[in-house]
Amino acid sequence: MQTTRLTLICHARTVAQKLARFPTNEPVEDSPSVADTLGMRFGAGMRLLCGPELRTRQTAAWFGANAEVDEALRDCDWGHWHGKSIKDLQREEADALQGWLSDPQVAPPGGESVVQLGARMGAWLQTLQAVPGHVLAVTHPFVIRAALMHVVQGAAFNAIDVEPLAIIELRFNGIWRLRLPGLEREGAV
Repeated sequence: MQTTRLTLICHARTVAQKLARFPTNEPVEDSPSVADTLGMRFGAGMRLLCGPELRTRQTAAWFGANAEVDEALRDCDWGHWHGKSIKDLQREEADALQGWLSDPQVAPPGGESVVQLGARMGAWLQTLQAVPGHVLAVTHPFVIRAALMHVVQGAAFNAIDVEPLAIIELRFNGIWRLRLPGLEREGAV
């Protein structure tokens, strides 16, 4: 049986993330030490993919290889919310924001719902099942969440492998959230 190994990496931090804004096609902040660490951590012989946005292409470039742009790895379509802050939406479109947060079938105005994103990621993961070897994909937080939800649906307990020295963070702030720390974490680089 052939084995497919998929490593999903979230793009580097952007100003929009710092300001709690829905993204536009903004660049990443410079992180030369993280770039060096990433380049050394993953060896040759992998297929490197990334979303079409500037932030994913810039992060993928840190691996020292030419990344193949894959449209399936594009960010969620935020519709009319591109570039808007959460605070502005809470003030100006509170009902629409609450509907989107509480119902995965609700999309931002003119955008893509969580259910639609999940279906896109499920279809993409299915195409990888016939691709042996290591695939490294640089993409976005929502895309990674959708891929994780596709993998753990129905049989979550048996669909999760916890490797030695793995670090999983759970945080409670009204709801429990899984936090997957990155290399930019304080003191990690």
